[in-house]
Amino acid sequence: MKNQRKAILFLLGIVLLFSISCRKKKVEITYHIGIVSAENTLTSDSFLGVRELIARYGAAGEGGIIRHITYPDDFTERRNQMISAIIALGDDPLMKAIIMNQAVPGTIEAFRVIHERRPDIMLFACEPHEDMAEIEDASALVVSVDFISRGFLLPWAAKKMGADTFVHISFPRHMASASLGRRRRIIEEACKDLGLRFVYIEVPDPASDVGAARTLQYISDNTRRWVEQYGQNAVFYCTNDAQTVPLLRQLFLTGGMFVEADIPSPLDGYPAALGIDLSNETGNWEEILKRIETAVISRGGGGRFGTWQYAFGYVLSAGVGEFAKRVIEKKANLYSAVDFFAALSTFTPDSKWNGIHYTDPLTDLEVDNHFLVYMDTYIFGLGSLRTTEQIVPQKYFEIK
Repeated sequence: MKNQRKAILFLLGIVLLFSISCRKKKVEITYHIGIVSAENTLTSDSFLGVRELIARYGAAGEGGIIRHITYPDDFTERRNQMISAIIALGDDPLMKAIIMNQAVPGTIEAFRVIHERRPDIMLFACEPHEDMAEIEDASALVVSVDFISRGFLLPWAAKKMGADTFVHISFPRHMASASLGRRRRIIEEACKDLGLRFVYIEVPDPASDVGAARTLQYISDNTRRWVEQYGQNAVFYCTNDAQTVPLLRQLFLTGGMFVEADIPSPLDGYPAALGIDLSNETGNWEEILKRIETAVISRGGGGRFGTWQYAFGYVLSAGVGEFAKRVIEKKANLYSAVDFFAALSTFTPDSKWNGIHYTDPLTDLEVDNHFLVYMDTYIFGLGSLRTTEQIVPQKYFEIK
């Protein structure tokens, strides 16, 4: 009799587990989030962020909520194809949010078509490449790296590192950009206030007839001369991330300092410049930082080279996706900076965020649906400089 009761209880347990399992499988998905990122061959950061989201919430085609597509490396030549693919995301009846990371040319056109057909879909533009006012008008939310605050904080960080000179490397096309040109003017003023010598070096544009390969060679050929001219305590900064690799490679050989990349990431420049294979550490940011830091210090670069602890592109994909999910579920306010930073921090547990709402330089009006954000600067061998805790003087926000 006792054995019979045990058998009955065992069977009841199996039935209960089966019932629970069935109930879990029957959870109804009520919305999808679409994310458009660069192909993995172009940049891994934004792609890795999407993979993290899919790991957490599942792919839409497999019962989850994330629907992911990529735009081609040659998106300029295949613009119409890319726009059609973005618009097609809006044909999904469950689609409630679409995120472009980065919002390359063609985003505005695609967003306007989607908004006309499906005004219920929230549209997010990360790191926009098109006219600021137009992308703000076409999007529910725009997110950019905070070029205004960083205009002060980059020289501030350089000063904390012990630099006496700030070398700004760029070219006319970038300096004609409203945001990059304005940041340069802020950097120059901050250097003056902080007691740093400011130097501007013009280099060939990788998008010009000179060609990308020759512009990288130009950086490689001239870095030693620049270090000799401006000294070992000169911090170098370039507005084109592709030029970071030859710059870093030469700085490790010749001296000089590097505060952080234009769009910061531990993966931007360092692995290639140091000859580190991080394929086994993909997505493990703590281990990636540790390995790079060990290599930097072994080259005598402790306290002289910096980055962000997590790739900005990665956090934009994952963090904006998380934020969209919370807004859809009414757990966050679309225009709340506090809610937005909380979503980003989900993926950067040991690094803080700060930022501001963008202010239109023509009207001086704050734009509610445009966040400018930045993370703490991390110096290899020193740790975080806690840049997010620093007060940026008001005068720098007034420089146009």
